[in-house]
Amino acid sequence: MRWPNCQTRLRNIHWRAELGLRNVAAVVLLVGMFATTILGQASDLQQPSPKSYAELPSETPAEFKPTREGFDHERREVMIPMRDGVALYAVVLVPKGAQGAPILLTRTPYSADRLTNHAESAHLGPVLDGYDNATDVIVEGGYIRVVQDVRGKHKSEGDYVVNRPLRGPQNPTPVDHATDTYDTIDWLVKNIPETNGKVGILGISYDGFLPLMALVDPHPALKVAAPMNPMVDGWIGDDWFHHGTFRQTMMPWIYDQEATRKSELKWWSEHYDEYDTFLEAGSAGELGRRRGMEQLGFWRKLLDHSTYDAYWRDQAVDKVLAKQPLKVPVMLVHSLWDQEDIYGAPAVYQAIEPQDAENNMVYLVMGPWRHGQQIADGSALGAIKFGSDTARYFRQEILRPFLDGHLKDGAPRADIAPVTAFETGTNVWRRLKAWPSASDEGATIRGTPLYLRSSLKLSFASPDADAAFEEYVSDPAKPVPFRARPIRPVGYGNGLTWSEWLVDDQREASGRPDVVTFTSDVLTAPLKISGTPLANLVASTSGTDSDWVVKLIDVYPDEVVGQPEMGGYQLMISADIFRGRYRESLEAPKEIAPNEPLVYRFALPTANHVFLPGHRLMVQIQSSWFPLYDRNPQTFVPNIFWAKREDYRKAVQRIYHAPNQASFVELPLVVKP
Repeated sequence: MRWPNCQTRLRNIHWRAELGLRNVAAVVLLVGMFATTILGQASDLQQPSPKSYAELPSETPAEFKPTREGFDHERREVMIPMRDGVALYAVVLVPKGAQGAPILLTRTPYSADRLTNHAESAHLGPVLDGYDNATDVIVEGGYIRVVQDVRGKHKSEGDYVVNRPLRGPQNPTPVDHATDTYDTIDWLVKNIPETNGKVGILGISYDGFLPLMALVDPHPALKVAAPMNPMVDGWIGDDWFHHGTFRQTMMPWIYDQEATRKSELKWWSEHYDEYDTFLEAGSAGELGRRRGMEQLGFWRKLLDHSTYDAYWRDQAVDKVLAKQPLKVPVMLVHSLWDQEDIYGAPAVYQAIEPQDAENNMVYLVMGPWRHGQQIADGSALGAIKFGSDTARYFRQEILRPFLDGHLKDGAPRADIAPVTAFETGTNVWRRLKAWPSASDEGATIRGTPLYLRSSLKLSFASPDADAAFEEYVSDPAKPVPFRARPIRPVGYGNGLTWSEWLVDDQREASGRPDVVTFTSDVLTAPLKISGTPLANLVASTSGTDSDWVVKLIDVYPDEVVGQPEMGGYQLMISADIFRGRYRESLEAPKEIAPNEPLVYRFALPTANHVFLPGHRLMVQIQSSWFPLYDRNPQTFVPNIFWAKREDYRKAVQRIYHAPNQASFVELPLVVKP
């Protein structure tokens, strides 16, 4: 019985082995077939066979031509030739049905497309409603709007140079912003049939600097200029330095502007708090090195020209225009709390106003605004309210009549005062004959010392038996923040409040041991200042270099009816910084003699303010304002951009207020008869 079973098992084993061999052969065959298929497909890729089917035609045309049906304006994009063969890109926006219309021109490094594409709309208003467009004035006035990329930026040809100097010692080429503006205007009046041949130029900040350049050998068709918050002197008091102290928070602007033609590369963050970013780097030069900024031409110029040498003096626009004949009416627009270019407009006014013998060519407007706020809502700035939309008042009652009167055929000349100044504190507009001047009948402006006294008091009475000085320790390892931390980047929108820092409450600073604070008694009558306060500091340092920050402050009453959040508010009215090494010469820095009382005298920004009854005056003094300005190592080094970590040392600072060593802020006090 067992034998047959053995035979059956042997047959099964043989059958399974044969089946296994067949399976192996099948697998080999399949692998071969698969490989042949792959190789065949590869061969087909190399030698495509004719298509055996019809392809569907594309639904996208080779070139789509928009109809612009229903648009209230026509958009033209043009390349305008310059005298050296370079072509500059411009956007021309012509209102529908325009005939005999004047042109309003803005030249910009910030992209003409961006400034003329704020909305996808058939209407000109939304298209222009953004930075650098006084939209209501342009649209309601029926102006032809032209925005042009400057040489070397975005869609314009040529090479970009920050604040390109005029032809001369700093610019050996045959072209500058004056010639480019001339050539642009010449082309516009010859190639836009809808125009009456009259052109006005306006802009803000860098775009405000460019109308000033247009005043040099202007084109005959240029009938008016409105520079707003212009960059004028980058070393004395605008974007790059203030009295020799480097404004390092502008480094991202330099990076963004110069790294690429179209500004695609952006400065990056390392910390949420900018204070930590700059402190960790050490010096501004070291931070620039880490970001590769030595590749940028303007950054290299800043490193090489940290003093007020010919590079800066030759480019100072107020000095340039003081030597030019005045041929075009100019309206200079200044913001009293301009966080970027607080020096420029008043400086140009002082430079060119003497040329205006008949008082009908130079106009100055000063509003209670941040940088560029005159084309936005002007009802408030931060916590400070003005009781009305001051910016709209400026645009409708001052700017538009001024432009219309010079640009529109047959329009009457507007009744605009030579100076229109908003008076902060009382919140009223004043019409003045000049700046500075007292608005009250019979009143005069008198430079009046407000003395720092012992016991941290302020008084108009000079010191007699006061103690010699107040003292504090300045530690570069713990610099005084220029605003409450965390400090966010320079910028607009997205919750950033950079534009409001000049109206920040100063109580946080007044409570620090490295800030010395002097306060007056409560005022029983209004006290008005109109003009430029002057800091006259008698101070010493145990180091060999030092910075001095002086802040003039309006202290609100302890409680404010209707605005409880303003109780005790400390509002800066005028403040600035001075680098001690330039005490004797702005061009030749000099080591400071340690522990020796020396006089530091420098101008603060212009003010037009009334300190009201119940308020007090305050003066704060400190030796750092960080990271807005780079830290002084308090040890003299040839170039602070390259100060080493071991150079930064603590220093004992003394502010003197003895009878023969009086420190004071000279106020432009309005005195009634």
